[in-house]
Amino acid sequence: MSELQIGLIALGVLFILLVLGFNWWQDHRVRRKMQVHFPGSDKDPLLGDDAPRAQGAAAHAPSVMAMRREPGMGSGSNETMTASSAESDDLQEPDPACEVVIDVRFGGPVRGVDLQAALIGFNKAGRKTVRVFAETDTQHHRARLYPEESYVSVQLAVLLANRSGPLTAIEWSQAWSRAEDLSERFEGTLEGPDQQVVLEQAAKLDDACAALDTQVGLTLSMATPQPMVQIIGVAQGLGFVADGTRLVWPSNQNQVCFTLLRADGAAMETGTGATDRLYLLLDVPCSPADPRAFGRMVDVGRELASRLGAELVDDHGKPLAAGAEAGIDERLQVLFQQLDQAGLTAGGERALRVFA
Repeated sequence: MSELQIGLIALGVLFILLVLGFNWWQDHRVRRKMQVHFPGSDKDPLLGDDAPRAQGAAAHAPSVMAMRREPGMGSGSNETMTASSAESDDLQEPDPACEVVIDVRFGGPVRGVDLQAALIGFNKAGRKTVRVFAETDTQHHRARLYPEESYVSVQLAVLLANRSGPLTAIEWSQAWSRAEDLSERFEGTLEGPDQQVVLEQAAKLDDACAALDTQVGLTLSMATPQPMVQIIGVAQGLGFVADGTRLVWPSNQNQVCFTLLRADGAAMETGTGATDRLYLLLDVPCSPADPRAFGRMVDVGRELASRLGAELVDDHGKPLAAGAEAGIDERLQVLFQQLDQAGLTAGGERALRVFA
């Protein structure tokens, strides 16, 4: 056999090996795509066990909402894990009434420090919050990530609706894309509900919230602008406390009852600046139920107006009639009950999420 024939045979064998390798790679790629794009389970994460969900191949998806605890990436994500906490589960978990979960299961344990780096900046999809939960390689559930632990999966809880409206297709795609990147980075698999099912759940929740979303306001009108430093000092002397760029009136349980704002929308700064109009806002779904929710705000508003030499008026600029607060409080009690019946207890964690 000549050298030419030997060379041609060798080239033929090499070509066959290349073809086989290419086919294997294509098959592997298709299988991974199928795992990514055909997820799901027979349960609806918003409506619970009674509503159907998109059918798919997710073998363990039903346990995501019922069993997983919540590992977020808050201020405690770099804390040192103590021996006692390492042996217990975190109590927080995704909320199936207002969140939908994307589950990413890794090909092997992932160090917490690496997972933290991969999730930097991933706390929102558009205007919807995304909470991160995880499962350790010792089968413990976390509501925050610790650098010294290792994790075998994460669950991304995407908010279905808030005051910006229902979760949109673009926002869902952003969350799904980040989950896909995470899955590919750690050679994992991806599971989650069908997009159309998610958007329908989001629209349903948004409709329910829109029917219950109520805010009641009062205006403090001053004859001349007063320095913000003076206004803030008077307000805090009365009982308001600072909460970021706003002043709030706290309940006995340190929940926000109502808020003091500048009527022009500017931040309640402690430095320079002045204003001649302030706004008292009772955000009903975000405030704890109180038989005198509005009446209490009126009492505080009148005292604050007296100290600032201001006039307390309603939304139409008219002085508040004596006794008018009692009628408004009666109507608010009905709304508090409706919120409770809808599973959106006023001032509760779920209400604070969807009415943000």
